[in-house]
Amino acid sequence: MMHKEDKMTELAEKPTQPADYACCESGCSPCVWDTYYEALAAWNAQQAASKKETKSE
Repeated sequence: MMHKEDKMTELAEKPTQPADYACCESGCSPCVWDTYYEALAAWNAQQAASKKETKSE
């Protein structure tokens, strides 16, 4: 059985926003911003699932 503390350590760290100069504005695919927003969406989903799981306990 997994403890509540163990679940918290499994949560991903919030993605760090790229610096303004990190994007070269050349239309790269994926852009550093695309990668950031994808990681941020995954992080937000994980946070929401964790909160929902915590409420059901």
